Amino acid sequence: MERVVNELLDTEEEINRRHNEKMARRKAARERMLATKTQERGLLILHTGKGKGKSTAAFGIALRCLGHGMRVGIVQFVKGVWTTGERIALERFSDLVTCRAMGEGFTWDTQDRARDIAAARKAWETAKAMIADPSYRLVLMDELNIVLRYDYLPLNEVVAALKAKPRDLHIVITGRNARPELIEAADLVTEMTLVKHPFRSGVKAQLGIEF
Repeated sequence: MERVVNELLDTEEEINRRHNEKMARRKAARERMLATKTQERGLLILHTGKGKGKSTAAFGIALRCLGHGMRVGIVQFVKGVWTTGERIALERFSDLVTCRAMGEGFTWDTQDRARDIAAARKAWETAKAMIADPSYRLVLMDELNIVLRYDYLPLNEVVAALKAKPRDLHIVITGRNARPELIEAADLVTEMTLVKHPFRSGVKAQLGIEF
């Protein structure tokens, strides 16, 4: 019995030894990799795809910036006609965040293309002013991809302005169907993939989850 126990202990010790050696190799490899990453600059970040979580992730980045005392500017290109939890929460950080809900709802709600274009242009002018303001460290353009998809703004103008952003400024853009030109210009692109959604089972948008 004692011999069996000792063999088991030896086996466990060997497993732990191999594990420690493996982790040490991984740590060394990671440290070598990190040593080559020396740039520090603002990023153009794009959240797109059919899955839920694009704006949620973007507001998570905004919250992280606020935690570091960084000033944040937010322009919502579609949302605006309904109250959302994120806007209510961000009101508590009024010294650090400016949130402009400038959309008038989805196109099927307004059913007025001229009105949608005017709203998109006004929101874009606000976003450009934030980009030019050196006090902002992050500018979030929520659902900008939507208005670009419907050609409510000149794509070339938007891409040119984003490429010319201040070096230290982070910009986050959300919305389905990101244009290829915007994907090409971005530093970081994440596509949210829809696997399952309760809406398909008859569940309506839930307070605190969708808005």
